[in-house]
Amino acid sequence: MYPVSYSSPRLALRELTTDDVDPVHAIYGDPDATRHLSFEPRTRDQVAQLITRTVESATTTPRSEYGLAVIRRADSELIGFARLATEPQQAATIGFALRPDTWGTGYGTETVRALLSLGFDTLKLHRIWAARSPANDASAKVLLRVGLTEEGRIRHHVHVRGQWRDSITYSILEDEWRTPTAP
Repeated sequence: MYPVSYSSPRLALRELTTDDVDPVHAIYGDPDATRHLSFEPRTRDQVAQLITRTVESATTTPRSEYGLAVIRRADSELIGFARLATEPQQAATIGFALRPDTWGTGYGTETVRALLSLGFDTLKLHRIWAARSPANDASAKVLLRVGLTEEGRIRHHVHVRGQWRDSITYSILEDEWRTPTAP
């Protein structure tokens, strides 16, 4: 599916372009924004390479990677990066990162709901899962708020900042998305 264009009340998801290097670097190069992610802050060149790969993979068939810009509709500003990567058996993993100055505004919840809608409503997936750092309490709240269920801990899942880190996993099934119990 190309191009992706999705709007929610305050946000829009759209395909990344090579013009997005600086605003994505403002997130992926920021130590606060990457504190709980599976990688250390990236250089501008690393972000440019990531965006080039993302733009190229967007038109592959079948498409398995959706790296999308999170845009604040009020001012058309890129405030985040969202990702959905499909897997066999009608499943996908999701992730997102937002600029720290936008934290605490509900944009994380809105972004995850948009990714779930893309996965279940458009791509017709059966299961979507996510992983977070055990220290990222804000992410835990977002994932539970939108209806994901905590599944467990993957021990020493990622090596970042010179040490192994666990991940806490969550998932939601299509029928749970169709009949949500969370507000």
